[in-house]
Amino acid sequence: MSNLHKRILPGNDVPQRNDKQPAFGDNLFDRMMHPENLQSAWKQVRANKGAAGVDGMTIDEFPEWVRQGHWKHTANALKNGHYTPAPVRRVEIDKPNGGKRPLGIPTVKDRVIQQAIAQVLTPLFDPGFSNNSFGFRPGRNGQQA
Repeated sequence: MSNLHKRILPGNDVPQRNDKQPAFGDNLFDRMMHPENLQSAWKQVRANKGAAGVDGMTIDEFPEWVRQGHWKHTANALKNGHYTPAPVRRVEIDKPNGGKRPLGIPTVKDRVIQQAIAQVLTPLFDPGFSNNSFGFRPGRNGQQA
C-alpha cells in the first residue's frame, strides 16, 4: 500500500509520479459500500436475473435475506477484511457446435458485491483503456471487435 503514489512504466524504473499523495484521493471502499451504490448494484443484478449460486439463494430470495439482517454481517466482514467469496457453482452450457462450455455462477450476494465494486472502479479506469479494447467494457462486446 505504501507504493500507491508510484506508478512504474512497463520496462522502465522511472516513476511517473513523485508526489506522496495516493493515486486515488477518495476512499473507494466507502464509495463502494455507500447505500445508493449498493442499491444500484442490486438493481443491476436483479435485472440481469441469473441462477442461484452454490448457496442456493435465488434473486427473489435476496431481499428477504437482507431484511433478516444477513447483509450487516457481510458488510462487517468486508470492512474488517475477513470476507471470503463463496465458491462458484460450475455448470456446462451447450455450444452451437454441439460441445459444452463451462460457466461459473457466483452467489447473488457475491454478484451484488462485484457489481458495487465495478460501479466505482469502471468510471476511474475505463477512460484510460484503448478505443480498440472491447472485452468486458460498458457498451462494447467481442463481436464489435
